[in-house]
Amino acid sequence: MYFGVITLFPEMIDAVTKFGVTRRACENGLIKVDCINPRDYTEDKFGNVDDKPYGGGPGMLMQVQPLRDALRVARSQAPKDTKVVCMSPQGVQLNHSLVTDIHSWGSVILIAGRYEGIDERVLQKEVDLEVSVGDYVLSGGELPAMCIIDAVSRMVPGVLGNIQNAQEDSFAQGLLHFPQYTRPEEIDGMRVPEVLMSGNHEKIRNWRLQQCLGRTYERRPDLLKNRVLTKLERKLLDEYLQEHDFK
Repeated sequence: MYFGVITLFPEMIDAVTKFGVTRRACENGLIKVDCINPRDYTEDKFGNVDDKPYGGGPGMLMQVQPLRDALRVARSQAPKDTKVVCMSPQGVQLNHSLVTDIHSWGSVILIAGRYEGIDERVLQKEVDLEVSVGDYVLSGGELPAMCIIDAVSRMVPGVLGNIQNAQEDSFAQGLLHFPQYTRPEEIDGMRVPEVLMSGNHEKIRNWRLQQCLGRTYERRPDLLKNRVLTKLERKLLDEYLQEHDFK
C-alpha cells in the first residue's frame, strides 16, 4: 500500500514509520510512506505558502501554486491514477467502509492542510475526495492523515501477522467489539466470565457475538438500524436485553 502525504510538517508523519505495526510494515515493505512538503516548491522568495483570504476574515489560506506543484511531484512518485484525498472537516466521515475502500485503491495521496484551509480551486481541480475524522476542528490535517494510514495499513495482509485480527476489529462486522479479559481470573471481586474458561468454542463464539450485539445496541444503536439480524443474532440480542433489564 502506498501513501503519499502533502504536509508542511513531515516530521509528524515520520512517526508512522517509527512506531508500532506501521513501523514494521514499512520495514517489511508492506506499506510505503512518502512526504512532500509544499514549502519546498513555493515560488515566494520568503518561502511562504499561505496568504490572506479574499473577502477578508481571520487566518490565512494555503495557496494554489505550492500545493499544485507538490501534488505534481507526489503523483510522479505514486502509482498511476492514484486518488487524492484532502483531510477536511467538510469531508465525508471516515468509517470502516471508507477505510476498506481506500485500501482497495492500493495507493492514495493525502493532503494535510494547515491554517484556515486551502484555496478552493485546489479542491475543485486536484482532489477526488474530502475526508473528516469527526465533527471537531484540529490545527492541521496531519493527525487525520495518520489515522487513515494506520487504519488502512491494518487491512494490508501481513501487517498484523494474521488478517483475522483486522477482520475481528470493532466495526469490521458492523458491530462494536466484545469485552476481553486476561489473567488473573479474579481482581477486586470481578471474575472472568465462566464461559471464556469453559473450552467450549461454540459457546464462546455465541457469547462474544451476543456481547458485540448488546454493546452496539447500548452504545451505537445507529449501527444496528440498517442491519438485518439473523435468527441467532436476534435470539442472542433478546437474551442480552432481558439479562440487562432493557425494556
